[in-house]
Amino acid sequence: MKKFEDFIGRGGDLFFKAEAFQDAVYAGELPLAPTLGHRIQGAVDTVSELRDASGLQEVLMFGSNSYLNLTNHPQVVCAAKEACERYGYGAGAVSLYAGMTDLHRTLELSIARFYQTEDALVLPSGYGSNVGLIAALCQPGDVVVNDAFNHASIFDGCKLSGAEVKIYPHANMAGLERVLARIPDSVKGRLIVTDGVFSMHGDVAPLDQITALAQRYGARVMVDDAHGIGVVGPSGRGSAEVFGLTHQIDLHAGVLSKAPGGLGGFCAGKKAVVNYLRYYTRSYFFSTALPASVVAGLIEVFKLLEEDRAGRQQLKNNVAYLKQGLRQLGFTIGNSASGIVPVVIGHEDKLIALHQGLYARGLYCNIVTYPAVRRKECRLRLCVMSSMNREQLDRAIHIFASEGKRLDLIQTKQDF
Repeated sequence: MKKFEDFIGRGGDLFFKAEAFQDAVYAGELPLAPTLGHRIQGAVDTVSELRDASGLQEVLMFGSNSYLNLTNHPQVVCAAKEACERYGYGAGAVSLYAGMTDLHRTLELSIARFYQTEDALVLPSGYGSNVGLIAALCQPGDVVVNDAFNHASIFDGCKLSGAEVKIYPHANMAGLERVLARIPDSVKGRLIVTDGVFSMHGDVAPLDQITALAQRYGARVMVDDAHGIGVVGPSGRGSAEVFGLTHQIDLHAGVLSKAPGGLGGFCAGKKAVVNYLRYYTRSYFFSTALPASVVAGLIEVFKLLEEDRAGRQQLKNNVAYLKQGLRQLGFTIGNSASGIVPVVIGHEDKLIALHQGLYARGLYCNIVTYPAVRRKECRLRLCVMSSMNREQLDRAIHIFASEGKRLDLIQTKQDF
């Protein structure tokens, strides 16, 4: 059997690897290929209909990042429809020319208020946000320090910046301090970048220790709160709020496509920094602005988030219930403190078999292996939704029990 990395760096004609990859897919030599590329047939919801090569399948949806199901919220959808009627379905220009409406600025100010910062910037792409922001802030001669489990977009932004990149073991503060202590005094441009909630593990970065080390060694801190916004923290304001450190983070960044349920990215911080980034972030300056309909929906989202009326507590309850059920079955689920529940399998063949078995029984979730995680830590990633009811969660636990027993992943005396 072949793996995805077998088709990288082959040399020769640029298209040769593409032909070889296609042949392997058609021959069934890439077992991971059928687990990817399902097409949803309507609005994402707790129960959704997907299409794959074999046809249609109704499933419990544990593969959506719309943790609070705000993609379907009547207040959000209504605002988006009204904006579409007024502004059309696309912006037609980049933000710094004529692509920005009053709605865009309202959204930026809403995000700044939410994070209690002076200003905020909305970008048209979540992935492009980290790439553009880091490349705009840093340059050759600077140092960027990364948690090993940071999102790929962060590492790509570091490469584009030309800065020196240092990596410390995941959440290992002794490792972070070793890296910081070895940076020469002559290097003044120092940036620590970390996910707030790590996308494949669901755990929260130890921002209390990170900010303390940053102050000690003269570094700035940027937090990508993609999976934290609206989900973690006493009022859902993200990972920094967990530690009461919202005002000690130099740059809050994230995406608007997870719990907010929309599209795009953002950064929030000091007005001078945000204004600089508005002119020097290439993924902002050279990209068409978000459609006004998406922006209008997001404005309503932030109203719900700011008033803590988006269903955060119900999501928290659902996550706790699912984790308890999976843990009692004997699955390894890590230390998630967010809407993400990882189920670590550690064996790629069994991982694929479990994913296929769950899907056949009506449960869809994300399959995660190399290069997103090491193969010996390969896993399923379950994204819980606040709108799931107890019956649906019980059904999910029942399906995991049955498939786990069938594949000898768990030992249980229950008969399914």
